[in-house]
Amino acid sequence: MLGNFMYSNPTKLYFGEDSLNFLKDELKNYGSNVLLVYGGGSIKKTGLYDKVVQILKDNGKEIFEDGGVMPNPTVEKLYEGCQRAKENQVDFILAVGGGSVCDYAKAVSVSTYCEEDPWDKYYLRMEDVDNKIIPVGCILTMVGTGSEMNGGSVITNTKSKLKIGHVFGENVFPKFSILNPVFTYTVPQYQMVAGFFDIMSHILEQYFSGEDDNTSDYIMEGLLKSLIHSSKIAVKNPTDYEARSNIMWTATWALNTLVAQGKSTDWMVHMIGQSIGAYTNATHGMTLSAVSLPYYRYIMPYGLQKFKRYAINVWDVNPQGKTDEEVALEGLNKMEEYMKELGLVMNIKELGVTEDMISGIAKGSFILDGGYKVLTEEEIVDILKKSF
Repeated sequence: MLGNFMYSNPTKLYFGEDSLNFLKDELKNYGSNVLLVYGGGSIKKTGLYDKVVQILKDNGKEIFEDGGVMPNPTVEKLYEGCQRAKENQVDFILAVGGGSVCDYAKAVSVSTYCEEDPWDKYYLRMEDVDNKIIPVGCILTMVGTGSEMNGGSVITNTKSKLKIGHVFGENVFPKFSILNPVFTYTVPQYQMVAGFFDIMSHILEQYFSGEDDNTSDYIMEGLLKSLIHSSKIAVKNPTDYEARSNIMWTATWALNTLVAQGKSTDWMVHMIGQSIGAYTNATHGMTLSAVSLPYYRYIMPYGLQKFKRYAINVWDVNPQGKTDEEVALEGLNKMEEYMKELGLVMNIKELGVTEDMISGIAKGSFILDGGYKVLTEEEIVDILKKSF
């Protein structure tokens, strides 16, 4: 392990089929005005909405609704949510949905009492929060983002074609999250497998960096093997509780800041994928799957030993009689087979990207320096063309 670090994660988790029963215990810690945040209305079809509303009413809460949160929450929607929260003097925000709903709730929590444009302050200038924060709790209905146990919040500005994530500190983490794997059963197959790859990408973004013998890498290899095993089962039987519960738990630990300790991290797949999302509004996990293999094949020579380790420890590649490069490439080929088996998007054209968008997508991709290769804008264009 390299460097010095402080680790703290204040989010309390309730996991399992009976986890919603604990909502009443948490609500006692907050004021009476609750902003109920949710997406397109699927929670009403499943009956979860009615259950949550009843618990809120039984605990004396006044409910103010903020529905219609889109898969890629926009800055316009953020402004709308802030106005609703402020006008109704909201004491607590309860997010019921997937990662986008949780992300949006955190954005509203830090932006409602921001004295300037929160897009400029938090997403362009990346400043810390210095104003009142409304506490957030989450009830998760889709896995992938890990937003239920971190400070991340991604917002899209459609006018400027920018999709930017701000990772806030632990003061913005959800106070608690309720994780019932059964709540994820009704997610459509396309969204489900996109979430599975989002989990994998989160792990790989942190895994493919550094050269030291790092405990975090061993943990990530275990998480990856669990995810690969369980996702193959879930694709065939989406209501397999054991598989879905393991995936849900893996998703949380993939991005609750634990495995990033003592490491540099990459995140270039996310930077490119988010820029694609800003142009196309495509499903986040699919933007990652479309560019991952071209990106990893491009940077593989610069981190060859880690890619070799990945092939052997995650994909069970036999290294005997093979060069390091052959072993590493075989691992990526096995990853490609797995992705196709799940039904993931493998090229950006399928997401609606056209050739004339490529230059703009490259310009909108923030270049980070934590991975094995610091890319140029021209190299991102090359990777996008290989993804086309």
